[in-house]
Amino acid sequence: MYYAIVGTFMLLLPLLSIAAESLAFGAPLDAALVAKWFAFWAVGWRLLLAGCKQVAQPRYTAREILGLKSDESLILVRELGFANVAIGLVGVLSLWLPSWRLAGAFAGGVFYGLAGVMHAVQGHRNRLENVAMVSDLGACAVLLGACLLVLGQRGAAGRRAACRESAQDRTVTAPLTTETI
Repeated sequence: MYYAIVGTFMLLLPLLSIAAESLAFGAPLDAALVAKWFAFWAVGWRLLLAGCKQVAQPRYTAREILGLKSDESLILVRELGFANVAIGLVGVLSLWLPSWRLAGAFAGGVFYGLAGVMHAVQGHRNRLENVAMVSDLGACAVLLGACLLVLGQRGAAGRRAACRESAQDRTVTAPLTTETI
């Protein structure tokens, strides 16, 4: 079940949503569209559902995924669940609050990157932790890559607009000469 959930929310649903919006509604296939749907599915629903599971049943994450046997770890897994619920809600709500989209994608990308690195440095990973590591690092690359591309596009658009405004100012303002005084 874990494999299906990870594959569905981290890859299948974002890709289907990107394809549907692009093909059915004519949205440009760009980094903003990728950020929108990966923030909604991979950050939003994936982390929200994982967080709810970690809050309600911390033992599963502790024992099955992280390989921790002590009940002392359950409080930390539950707190991880609270963080996942909070980040997940930002991702889900970003579909209706577009100004939250890049923040959700960025926070999720950073979270997934750090979690993926932590999984990678574990010498005793089990199969579930390997899946978590690969999916976390993949999501990190997609989310942070999309954020960088969107910000780069916005920066370039802002520079072009500033150049246009500067050119218009030069053509509208007549030079000051003794004849115009």
